[in-house]
Amino acid sequence: MVIQYQADVLVVGGGTGGAAAAIQAARRGAKTILVSEFPWLGGMLTSAGVSAPDGNELEALQTGLWGEFLRELRYRQPGGLDNSWVSFFSYEPRVGAEIFADWVRELPNLHWMAGQVPMEVLRQGDCVVGVRFADFSVTAKMTLDGTELGDLLALAEIPYRWGWELQSEWGEPSAPVAFNSLTQRYPVQAPTWVVIMQDFGEAIAPSIPTAPNYNSSLFTGAWDGYGPQKFLNYGRLPEDKFMINWPICGNDYGKGVGRLIESEISRGEFIQECRWHSQNFAHFIQNQLGHRYGLAQQVFPHPLGAFALHPYYRESRRLVGLTTIREQDILPMAGGRVASIFNDAIAPGVCEAIAVGNYANDHHYPGVEFPLQPKSIRWGGRWTGTPFTIPYSSLIPATTDGLLACDKNISVSHIANGATRLQPVVMGIGQAAGMAAAVCVELNCQPRDLPIRVLQAALLQDQRSPAAIIPFFNIPANHSDWLHWQLYYLNNPQAYPASGDCPYPSSAQYNYPAVDEVLIRENECFQGIFHRLDQQDYRFIITVPVQYQGQTWQLVTLRSHIDEQLQAVPHEQLITLWGRQNHVGNWLLVVHLDDI
Repeated sequence: MVIQYQADVLVVGGGTGGAAAAIQAARRGAKTILVSEFPWLGGMLTSAGVSAPDGNELEALQTGLWGEFLRELRYRQPGGLDNSWVSFFSYEPRVGAEIFADWVRELPNLHWMAGQVPMEVLRQGDCVVGVRFADFSVTAKMTLDGTELGDLLALAEIPYRWGWELQSEWGEPSAPVAFNSLTQRYPVQAPTWVVIMQDFGEAIAPSIPTAPNYNSSLFTGAWDGYGPQKFLNYGRLPEDKFMINWPICGNDYGKGVGRLIESEISRGEFIQECRWHSQNFAHFIQNQLGHRYGLAQQVFPHPLGAFALHPYYRESRRLVGLTTIREQDILPMAGGRVASIFNDAIAPGVCEAIAVGNYANDHHYPGVEFPLQPKSIRWGGRWTGTPFTIPYSSLIPATTDGLLACDKNISVSHIANGATRLQPVVMGIGQAAGMAAAVCVELNCQPRDLPIRVLQAALLQDQRSPAAIIPFFNIPANHSDWLHWQLYYLNNPQAYPASGDCPYPSSAQYNYPAVDEVLIRENECFQGIFHRLDQQDYRFIITVPVQYQGQTWQLVTLRSHIDEQLQAVPHEQLITLWGRQNHVGNWLLVVHLDDI
């Protein structure tokens, strides 16, 4: 006899979005069941091994569960997070998994079951009412699809997209005019099976065997233009480990990627080949750079402990929702630094934002350079992406009730998915979906009938992890006026500034604290000469401390008021600042700048 469970909210899939959704729904008070395939929660951030996340790095965008996750990482990760040059936050995947597991354990109304995949979606007419697994079934008032590849969409026969849309569909500037060899060869972006390598120093690492179809020419030129050390330090982790997730003649794998959704057998074939490809890349690295570099020991909880629990999927089935996020929706407004917060496709003049992101649009097709409309700016002494928002209606199926998408499977075009797929954005999507599901249970309504302002207010005023839904550069969530300005622009979206800066008060008036205990404990004081190469390109020649005397570092910051101060510092000015060094990125991250 099949065991039957009942819940207010069922979340299927424990990836970045699914885990966030379940935690948020339970924190709101809903009786929640989370069913995952893998023994770790967190997906991209943990079990897929991409523990050097991209996007939402600016202080003002570190909100919601994403901001809480970063605070936990800073507290728990020995040696800190300044290890790689691809991200401001790199950490051991195990540490991230422990954070998610601890959050779940805190919640008596959240029941997590691992090692299960969905077998059947239960429906009553046009409404999803639960899911059957191999050993049990769950009926729920709300079901959330947090699977890595949008599997519930297929099981429930909910319309979804897989592959490219032409420019004629939505007028996206980067979309192809006609289908071609690229769209045929790579219908979606290539996944990567992350492998963690380690520098064993003078010790000799065990030899890495080759897997079937080894071909060293596939990897020739992998670090051309970078050099071996910069290549390895791309995803450097603590304890001399390296996250190998390299797109240039590396371990992206897209051969026959359509097999992922054809059948269980074809998916298994693709996944096996994907792991073999990463194993062969690791062998190539060891063969080229020496046997001091080998597979790290027992990073992940399975016999092949250097390999992630599953591939890093950049794209899944994509819901056909009430509205679809297009490339135009993530590009900056004319003459501005942020995308529009309107969602004219479903409700003209209304802002239905529920999550924010800022990553530059990034697509992966092995051996192919695919040009995209740029959406980057220089800010804080470095390049970052222009902020954009995720509309609530992109989580809702066009014709089905009882279900929300909560991961990369939202209603988004193939082109725009390159920006919406990143870890912090998906975590925000998951948090919003979990909150929406819990509030729908409270109000006894379907997601399409949930008043958007009720959901937005719940996210903004969450007691533990309030989440920004309007992107700003210059007002962090811990500022006393933050909620006021979030609500103001929700109610007056036509006034939202194209600059992305809250116009009043200016960040100079925010009265940020001087160097406090936290800054003293976590950062170091430096004196030196400031050099301006350009308006947003700074160098700093250290005079104090003496052990760094004469060294030149790039200055970067994630804090808005520091960004303003750096723009005003005169060339060759002697300054005193507080910050911390990232030795592989050769930058000094500034958290406080003394008055000049």
